[in-house]
Amino acid sequence: MNFDLHFAASMLPTVIEAMPVTILVALVACVGASLIGFLLETLRRSNRYLGIFIRFVIDFIRSTPVLVQIYFFYFVLPFYGVTLPALGVGMIGLSIYYSGYLAEVFKAGIDAVPAGQFEAGKALGLKRIDTVIFVIAPQMLRNIAAPMGNYFVSILKSTPYLSVIGVNEMLGASMQVASDTFRYGEPMAIVGITFLLLAVSVAQFVRLLEKRLLLSSRR
Repeated sequence: MNFDLHFAASMLPTVIEAMPVTILVALVACVGASLIGFLLETLRRSNRYLGIFIRFVIDFIRSTPVLVQIYFFYFVLPFYGVTLPALGVGMIGLSIYYSGYLAEVFKAGIDAVPAGQFEAGKALGLKRIDTVIFVIAPQMLRNIAAPMGNYFVSILKSTPYLSVIGVNEMLGASMQVASDTFRYGEPMAIVGITFLLLAVSVAQFVRLLEKRLLLSSRR
């Protein structure tokens, strides 16, 4: 079957119409994964025995396929009286899955901050939480901007998983057209190119942010 440029061009409105759903899911999941990941890392450092439990939780999250977690939230939780919309399941599923990875990123970022910074905050009479937020976090962000950006791109590229539970994101909308027309080459090519452009845009934004953080640290 030949590649039909006219048919490929006709796919653009469908993909663009579904793009806001993809971007919304990715944005919410990036924020959710960052908050949950930072919370997990904070709890891991708060108490030795709690830290062992959190370590197990993080390993469990990272070792379980994201699709299994999405299926669990969508198909299993309703048996226990918890029914969530497909879009909510997607946001929660991706947030939890990538929180495990971002917790490790936060760990590496905090470990890279000299221990003397904690002691300096303590000497100034700051509470531990104030030391973390106002002293450690700014330095940590400079260390983890690049790896966090990589995971944000990964979150964006994971949004097509939600098509399996009926979320009408870019891949889901394209697959619907492909199923109706029995032409898969053009829809997949347009979706792939669109994801490439979005991923490159996110990567460029992260590079600019990283440069600004480095410049601010030198002032």
